[in-house]
Amino acid sequence: MDALADLLEGVRARGATFGRSVMDTPWAVGFASGAPLTLTTMIRGQAWVVPEEGEPLRLGQGDVAVVRGTHTIADPPGTAPRFMVTPGSYCLLADGTELGDALTLGPRTCGPRLDADALMLSGAYEGPIGERLLRALPPALVLPAGRHPALDLLSEEIAAVRPGQQAVLDRLLDLALVAALRAWFDRPGAAVEPDPVVDRALRLLHDKLDRPWTVADLAAETGVSRAALARRFAARVGSPPMAYLADRRVEVAADLLRGSDATLTSIARRVGYSDAFTLSVAFKRLRGVTPSEHRAAAYPA
Repeated sequence: MDALADLLEGVRARGATFGRSVMDTPWAVGFASGAPLTLTTMIRGQAWVVPEEGEPLRLGQGDVAVVRGTHTIADPPGTAPRFMVTPGSYCLLADGTELGDALTLGPRTCGPRLDADALMLSGAYEGPIGERLLRALPPALVLPAGRHPALDLLSEEIAAVRPGQQAVLDRLLDLALVAALRAWFDRPGAAVEPDPVVDRALRLLHDKLDRPWTVADLAAETGVSRAALARRFAARVGSPPMAYLADRRVEVAADLLRGSDATLTSIARRVGYSDAFTLSVAFKRLRGVTPSEHRAAAYPA
């Protein structure tokens, strides 16, 4: 395992919101879906990514943008959004009303006409994204145009209605995002650099999550001193080994709570906590909700 693979392990789309927007200049689309990450590419034309924090970034034809949280895609920047992406709906008018037939051009497609100046493709995540990945990314990043086969498939799939389509779209979005992030972290000067000691430490923590780890145990397993391990681990991963372990345990517990009917006690033991109470305390501290509240959110009454 390397540090980038570890960051990407939390990437998993579940019921992501997709759409195509075709627009004449000037235009803007506001993204307020609450999605932790949105991937956008310009199939035709250009635009500007306007994040809530930071300066606008130019998005040329074929470029790929990955943006955290609420933002606007516009041409030119400063244009007031005409369309909005909200939870469960790709295109609403800016005042929140549904589009009329004149602006609905097919499945997941909105705009005045199909041959308008700009054609934008977006996928907004609804599934879990690891907090450490979000912390490792800037508010917005743009990757130059290149070969992105997953985006070609997404573009074709979004404009159709087919059986099992949401699952296909989710997996294609995962592939497109992972490819984009790999290119981002592979650029010269990227923060993620190879370190065999940290890679081994990550693998040990993942493979033996239920072991009662200490920094001393982990240092002994990786063949370095405690101080050296702590320094190298924090520099590469972004947090000390034991803080990372707590995050990882709660992350796995969260997936198990939503993806199984296992009891809290059994989940606690599986991820390295002695009992349900200890897991609940850690879960509340790191997630802001109790395990039962997290599970209930996945299966509302």
